[in-house]
Amino acid sequence: MNPRNRNILIAVVVVVIVAVAAFFGLTHKSGQTAAAADKTVNIGIMTGTKEDDTIWNTVAKTAKDKYNITLKFTHFTDYTQPNTALKNGDVDLNAFQHYAFLNAWNKANKGNLQAIGNTVISPIRIYSKKITSLNEIKDGDTIAVPNDASNESRALYVLKNAGLIGLDVSGDSLATVKDINSNPKNLVIKELDAAQTPRALDSVAAAVINDDFATTAKLTSKQAIFTEPVNKDSKQWINIIVANKKDVDNKLYKDVVKGYQTEATKKAIEKAYPDKSKIAAWGLDLD
Repeated sequence: MNPRNRNILIAVVVVVIVAVAAFFGLTHKSGQTAAAADKTVNIGIMTGTKEDDTIWNTVAKTAKDKYNITLKFTHFTDYTQPNTALKNGDVDLNAFQHYAFLNAWNKANKGNLQAIGNTVISPIRIYSKKITSLNEIKDGDTIAVPNDASNESRALYVLKNAGLIGLDVSGDSLATVKDINSNPKNLVIKELDAAQTPRALDSVAAAVINDDFATTAKLTSKQAIFTEPVNKDSKQWINIIVANKKDVDNKLYKDVVKGYQTEATKKAIEKAYPDKSKIAAWGLDLD
């Protein structure tokens, strides 16, 4: 082979080697990009306050820094939407509800969504415009409670823990007024739409009011005459991160839970809610 032909052959071989190397390099890079895309998790949450946004920003930072997970958020304004979106695959996880709400939704919608981690609990409170302590509640007084199954049950457990009534059921079951087995002050339990309970304060001795509606009505924790304790009756009301059943063992989603349940998140919750209207709800002793 003459020198000229040999040089041409060498040049061709070099070009082929470079092309092959470039191909596999691009393929590897493309694979890395795909892998990175797979670590994006879309979480359905309710459109919240700036305090809630601060907490989720903290979680997102931890997820990215520690687990290389990018959290994306889809915001909802209606409580009927996030579970449907999760069931349909429009989001990967959601985080807006407590165990009681999830159980009721699954039952009503033939769903099979499951909790994979605790987030916060928002204690509800008894408020009054007429009295300043539980001791001032008189025989025959009227107490307003929400009338939907989940929130009415929670309100009745609050009254139980306040020592005002007794119940036949334990904290892992929904309670109704029919479950009241002790009412030493002959209280009249007035069932109202949850949104109406703050307005009822003008006409009743006291009302059990959910945190969201108390905030809307500009009621503060300092105005409450009793705050729901965190104990064995509380488990139903702990907020949760929820997945489809097929994803409960998904390592990526488990890492999202780990990214939430950190000391950094706990401090963010405490800073955002110094009145303890929201409390970190993992690792709690509920006995």
